[in-house]
Amino acid sequence: MAADRTAPARDSEQAIAAALQRYRVMATVVGVLLVLLFAVAVPLKHLAGIPEPVTVLGTAHGWLYALFFLSTVDLALRARWTLKGAVVALVLGTIPFLSFYGERTVTRKMRAGERV
Repeated sequence: MAADRTAPARDSEQAIAAALQRYRVMATVVGVLLVLLFAVAVPLKHLAGIPEPVTVLGTAHGWLYALFFLSTVDLALRARWTLKGAVVALVLGTIPFLSFYGERTVTRKMRAGERV
């Protein structure tokens, strides 16, 4: 049976653009949760004795980081990133505020046609 020629290739521009959009959304979500975790939940736990926000935000961040990880790996494979670029992007998702910097840097490089 012949391959469907209308289906987008794994690394087509359209597939890469969709993967970039998924990455951007997940980087933003993970970044916001991480900032809330460190700026709100941790102080509430240690200064006010309210541990629940750390539990909720920490769990949410952990699960959503897994999706961020998958979206980053998907984009890295489709766009043929360097190993260093992929690892740096993944690590930046674990540091408050730096996930936003990483997302902007990746987006800028991808739109300029540069390899991450």
